[in-house]
Amino acid sequence: EKFHFKSWMSKHHKTYSTEEYHHRMQTFASNWRKINAHNNGNHTFKMALNQFSDMSFAEIKHKYLWSEPQNCSATKSNYLRGTGPYPPSMDWRKKGNFVSPVKNQGACGSCWTFSTTGALESAIAIATGKMLSLAEQQLVDCAQDFNNHGCQGGLPSQAFEYILYNKGIMGEDTYPYQGKDGDCKFRPGKAIGFVKDVANITIYAEEAMVEAVALYNPVSFAFEVTQDFMMYKTGIYSSTSCHKTPDKVNHAVLAVGYGEENGIPYWIVKNSWGPQWGMNGYFLIERGKNMCGLAACASYPIPLV
Repeated sequence: EKFHFKSWMSKHHKTYSTEEYHHRMQTFASNWRKINAHNNGNHTFKMALNQFSDMSFAEIKHKYLWSEPQNCSATKSNYLRGTGPYPPSMDWRKKGNFVSPVKNQGACGSCWTFSTTGALESAIAIATGKMLSLAEQQLVDCAQDFNNHGCQGGLPSQAFEYILYNKGIMGEDTYPYQGKDGDCKFRPGKAIGFVKDVANITIYAEEAMVEAVALYNPVSFAFEVTQDFMMYKTGIYSSTSCHKTPDKVNHAVLAVGYGEENGIPYWIVKNSWGPQWGMNGYFLIERGKNMCGLAACASYPIPLV
């Protein structure tokens, strides 16, 4: 284990003081054992070491997830769904240049800002054929009046409302990401992304999420991350320990497609933990069961172009 820890440290450019080293190695060893036990069991997904492997889940929660749960059912739904049927599978990444590259939120609970920019970047690309990179940092710094809390958490639906009423969001290049709370530096003349309306999908209507992804746009959603998800590597994630209610969700992501494998339906989801995590920054999660509350508060923006 010591050898594995040393090679993991060099791979992830980690250095520790002597006393911290011991503590980190113990945590790493415990995670390593969990990963091996899981991979030897009968599961639909595999785990692997990654950038979180020297941290306890309590620490990860504090640094990367929402410190206070966002009540994600507060938003009134307005999405009207048709009757289907929908294609058996969909992947916006394969339709053209409609999904921006995977980004990395760093040690800040700002996943909601990446879910938001990802959905709007896709919406604008689908509508205009132009792929922009939008400023998560603006949402971190400026969206408080819409019940968002920077690195402590927020909701994509509330962030879309902010962009709508704020009349725009700037680009990554003019408002670069810092990964910490800062003062609002929005300049109206520099806004490049605009929202005309927000589609909020009815709570627990997972089939409506399928329709939206099939016909209109990648969809932002939130769910509850539990410890085993942090070590995800490949396959279809599912959990028996997570909750399914809107008050427990602690991470926001972007559904860019869906499909089915060996009879198990899944979502294709873009995360914001960098391209090294999971399947090149993406993961699959079981579809049709409101897994970990993923259908509790889904939304997508209608862009103003």
